[in-house]
Amino acid sequence: MRSLSLLAVAHTSLSASEFTSSGQPPSITATAVDLDQNALLIATERRDGSNDSEATVAIWRLRESEAPEEGTPSLVTSFPTPTQLAANPWSKGTSKGVKATAEAEIVSLHVLPDSHSLVVITRAGDITTIALDEDAPAAEVVGSVDGGVMGAAWSPDDTLLVLVTGEDKLLLMTSTFDVLSEAPLHPREFGEEAPVNVGWGAKHTQFHGSLGKDAAKASIPPTAVGASPDDDGHVRVSWRGDGAYFTVSVLEGATEPETRPHRTLRVYSREAALQSTAEPVPGLEHALSWRPSGNLIVATQRFGNIPGETATKSEAGSGLGPGRDGRHDIVFFERNGLRHGEFTLRESLPAEAGKAVSDRRKWGYRVREVGWSSDSNVLSVWIEREDGDIVQLWTTGNYHWYLKQEIAAPPNQDGIPGRFTSVQWHPEDALRLILTTPSDIISRTYAWDTFTSPSQPPVDSGSVAVIDGTNILLTPFRSQNVPPPMASHALSLTLPPELQPAQQKRTPVPVHAAFAFTRDLLAVLWEHGVVQLYDLQTRLGPGRGKVMDPVLMSSMPVSSAGSVRSFRQAVFATLGDDLRLAVLATELAGDANDIVSVVDVSGSGQGVQAIEVGLPKHSGRLVLSRLVVWEAPDGRLFEVDIATKSASEVAQFPEFSFWSTRVLVHAGNEETPTPLFIGLSHTSKLHVTNGQATRTLAPNVNSFTVTPSFLVYTTTAHVAHFVPLKTLAAALLTAPETPLPEFETRRVERGSRIVTAVPSTMSLVLQMPRGNLETINPRPMVMEIVKQDIDSGNYGKAFTACRKHRIDLNVFVEHDREAFIKGIPSFVEQVADVDYINLFLTNLGQGPLPAESVARICDEVRAGLEKRDLKKYVNSILTAHVVKRPPDHEAGLALLLRLKETEPDLVEDAVKYIIFLVDADKLFDTALGMYDFSLVLMVAQHAQKDPREYLPFLRELRALDHYYQRFRIDDHLRRYEKALTNLSLAGSERFEEAMEYVEKHQLYDHALSIWHGTDKYKAVLNIYGDWLFERRDFREAAFVLRQANRPEKAMIAHEKALEWQELFELAVQRELSDDELKEIAYRVAEDLVSKKRTSEAALVLLDYARDVREGVIALVEGSHFSEARRIIVLHRRPELLEEIIHPGALECRARIAEDMSEMRDQLRKQVNRLRELRIRKVEEPEAFYGVEDTELHNVDVMTDISMAPTMFTRYTVAPSAMSKTSSKRSSRSKRKLERKVGSGRKGTVDEEEYLLKSVSKLVTRFNTTQADSASLLPHLLQFTEEHRAEAASLQQELQDFAAELTAAVEEIWKKAPEGEEGTETVPAADSWAARMEAYEKQKHINPVDKVAKPEMGKPEWKLRLPDASHGST
Repeated sequence: MRSLSLLAVAHTSLSASEFTSSGQPPSITATAVDLDQNALLIATERRDGSNDSEATVAIWRLRESEAPEEGTPSLVTSFPTPTQLAANPWSKGTSKGVKATAEAEIVSLHVLPDSHSLVVITRAGDITTIALDEDAPAAEVVGSVDGGVMGAAWSPDDTLLVLVTGEDKLLLMTSTFDVLSEAPLHPREFGEEAPVNVGWGAKHTQFHGSLGKDAAKASIPPTAVGASPDDDGHVRVSWRGDGAYFTVSVLEGATEPETRPHRTLRVYSREAALQSTAEPVPGLEHALSWRPSGNLIVATQRFGNIPGETATKSEAGSGLGPGRDGRHDIVFFERNGLRHGEFTLRESLPAEAGKAVSDRRKWGYRVREVGWSSDSNVLSVWIEREDGDIVQLWTTGNYHWYLKQEIAAPPNQDGIPGRFTSVQWHPEDALRLILTTPSDIISRTYAWDTFTSPSQPPVDSGSVAVIDGTNILLTPFRSQNVPPPMASHALSLTLPPELQPAQQKRTPVPVHAAFAFTRDLLAVLWEHGVVQLYDLQTRLGPGRGKVMDPVLMSSMPVSSAGSVRSFRQAVFATLGDDLRLAVLATELAGDANDIVSVVDVSGSGQGVQAIEVGLPKHSGRLVLSRLVVWEAPDGRLFEVDIATKSASEVAQFPEFSFWSTRVLVHAGNEETPTPLFIGLSHTSKLHVTNGQATRTLAPNVNSFTVTPSFLVYTTTAHVAHFVPLKTLAAALLTAPETPLPEFETRRVERGSRIVTAVPSTMSLVLQMPRGNLETINPRPMVMEIVKQDIDSGNYGKAFTACRKHRIDLNVFVEHDREAFIKGIPSFVEQVADVDYINLFLTNLGQGPLPAESVARICDEVRAGLEKRDLKKYVNSILTAHVVKRPPDHEAGLALLLRLKETEPDLVEDAVKYIIFLVDADKLFDTALGMYDFSLVLMVAQHAQKDPREYLPFLRELRALDHYYQRFRIDDHLRRYEKALTNLSLAGSERFEEAMEYVEKHQLYDHALSIWHGTDKYKAVLNIYGDWLFERRDFREAAFVLRQANRPEKAMIAHEKALEWQELFELAVQRELSDDELKEIAYRVAEDLVSKKRTSEAALVLLDYARDVREGVIALVEGSHFSEARRIIVLHRRPELLEEIIHPGALECRARIAEDMSEMRDQLRKQVNRLRELRIRKVEEPEAFYGVEDTELHNVDVMTDISMAPTMFTRYTVAPSAMSKTSSKRSSRSKRKLERKVGSGRKGTVDEEEYLLKSVSKLVTRFNTTQADSASLLPHLLQFTEEHRAEAASLQQELQDFAAELTAAVEEIWKKAPEGEEGTETVPAADSWAARMEAYEKQKHINPVDKVAKPEMGKPEWKLRLPDASHGST
């Protein structure tokens, strides 16, 4: 769907004074591109009228920076060269009767980049080199070829030269002109790739279509294969793009008695070894070019009879191809010499059939040369006509060849038809064509462009125009997608005679086409300044009429009289209600800056006088905009003011962007829209600017388009991006370093390009590299239209779009919940179909909305449906009940129960529907739970349940009492609380059964609420208390039993719960005897001591057992020495001091000493182990952290077995442990793994952390020991000498261990300086190991940072001790 658009035109003339000297004027004959100097080298030839044997060749240099307005070509050098007229153009022995014509002497002009020299090869056989780096370059003849040179071609890599000599020899030479190979030009053999007959696949076994089996026996006689009269007789040589092969086209066969002169193609290898010979083709002509990509060899072929020849020379015919008279094809060959397709040129035939137009051009034209662009996409065909030369540019897509452009040679000043002398594609700039006339150099640069309609909704047609010769192929993608090369309408173009070019007098190929913004108007522009306007009358909606019915509105010239301009682009602009057409042109004479002509085409389309505005540069581009905006070659954007005829700069792109557009965006809450300029450069960078800021969205964009809400572009990574214009405008207001937000994307087929977007149909049209089209509906575009329809209340259209494009119907609610709830009546009215409403409700129930929102919307929809038509929407109403969370099945069944009597048929269908929505068994249970047996039977019958399963059960229920029946139903449905309620209402005689039911289902709380305030309340409390007692919930059981007035069991519960205060309260209230109290006291005290509640045990023994001795023992066991001594004094039992306190204190001292010894051993072991780990970490970092296998750095996918060792596996001993991994872990296994991690097993990775935690716990334990010692020491000092000695030793032990522990803590929690931890092996960048290592480093934190440093308690045990030796004297 792309067309070639003219980007720039440059004309340079060589008509300087030195060329107008006496003698024959020089003529440009050849050009060569100097890529190093970015210059064009031009060769001119001048012949002396008195001496035909010598010509003067001049070499000129035209630098790109100088052309065309800053200077003229500069002379490099000139030299004489001998001439040699072709006495025998058919080579040796061929057709001597062919008339020789004067040809250019230069056969090849080529720049060798290695030596930076120019090589000139002439027909006389001279090979001349010119060193271009010298200050005064001179021509040097390095060799001469005997017999002259008939053809020459350099290989693409400039290392080999093929020459065809006048002696019919094929020479292969190096760039230093050493001969590598010499072979005859007319070999008899086929070549190395001659076909081999394997005995099958003969021609007579193949299918021949309408020709029948006789075609298998037919053969072309040698005399039927002849040459075209247009053949110039010269040899052509063409290389393949990779330099591996070259082909030679030569005219031969005139000297053989049974043949006539004909063209033969041969393919040679790089070593000049013949590979294949093409099959004989009658009418094959001299033109030859091998496509750089290598798949096709191009030539031309004539068909039919030769005009002016009334009788054939023989029975074989004219020697041309069999076919229609005047048919002229571009034919293709494969490397093996076989034909591979063709297409026919579209040249007009002579006015009088069978009569020759002239001797040189019997059909009125002939093909001079063909050539390929460097990217193999464009084929140029140089045609020599009677009224002047033209060059046609052809492209292909979907196996169809499109004529995209025509270039006419400018006529001479005296009216002689213009002729080209050379046509050459630029070797690097793929779409740049260099043409020469005898006095001018013409450089034309093209670019691919798509002519699409910029119309906006609701009149957006999505129309696309494709130029194909004098036809415009039109397709409105809003209505239909027609695959190319077909189209919805083919518009044939015809210019009035007065508007046709003066030289050619025919309708040429248009150069550009444009669509209007507000309606489907098409403007077609020709390069000589003529515009035709068409009203396409596109049908946007469905129907049976024509999709398009174009009507010509006007044909008008936009160029002023006497001006010589090249018009190349047209763009519609709007000014209020006025429609204007802006046309861009370049003056070819005088000032070469661009000129924009603006024509008012409002109303009938008849244009008025054009308003011309001069622009500051040349080779610019009009921006697709409602205003007239012009882009300069440096990327600056100028707004053209028609009133003042001036252009003012408004913005600038970082570089020239050939594809550009201007859009208006409302950014934020601004009322005035902000203009955005979006441009795509030839370097594939997509730029956007608002005049103050510029951002580059992507560096690899191959196409883009703009909709009212989105900028859509595709990249070479085969991804389509959808950028909201409002977000883009807001991003331009942020700092340039602020990253762009993430936009929605979608994968597209490889190489896809955007053709157009149709917002009204939410579609995006893409074209694949092979030419076929694909229409997609991207989610962002669909969602934009759906949301607009929802906001405008067009729920029916939005619902249809959601169904068509599989959009979640919850978007109606999620977009604006409150607005949708208010619009539910309108929604129900527009989406009136029952199935559609059911679909909406079902999606609503299964969506992510909260349950309360779903219920609210369902209720609103249900209310609206009930108001409209309850009977019609009964299924939808049932759906509204069912989709709630939780489902309201009872409400749905209640509706059916209400309609059962009046609408039995409707209810029957509704029951079937609700059974379809809900599980039949669940619905049966719901109906049963409503206690309506008729509804139960109806559901069971339509659910096709077996009557043997439910009828006996229903009969049994019918025989029961009312409440007991409901109890059985609720129990069956496992509604136990409701069942208990009904059972309680069944009568007092069923109380025992109710209690059993309570115990069975543990319904104690509900039972208490039912029988509260009745005489059965205590009975319920009794069974509840017993149940709690059995569950060993003694505290709760004691409370309930006391409420049930069961003090005996309550006392047991209090005793079990160790609630001794409540226990003895009940015991005293019940007036138990002293012996019973003592017995209870001893039991309770024993249990309290076992629970380390020694002070409470002592209190029980003293208060209720009256046993001072046992009380003191309990206090001493808990180290409550002060309280024990107080009790002894209080009860005047001094003997207990020596009997119990003294040995108890020594025992406590021994216990503390034992604990201190254990802590000291643990501390020393763990500190030593930590020292070992840290020394190893410094001295052997690889062993500590684990080493990664560098051979695995480039492995992208790692298995469990090949996993590289990491810091989490460095101590693993078992060789198979690394393979015992799992990709999934349950929560239980994760908890187990966490326990393993904290176990601190020696050799595991978390050992250091475990040791730190252990030392921290040791400090806490020592703080407790210090507190115990602080309470013990004062008493030891007050007892015997033995006790005082133990006190002194205890203080010393505490002091020593405290110092040791403090030093260990400071050592352990001292952080290592930077770099002491050692260095780890850095894995290769972007490898699996690198990613895993980064993850592990993130998880692995220094254990010192993970475990907090413990705080030592204050040494409150320090007392000043008397001198032991003094005390003993």
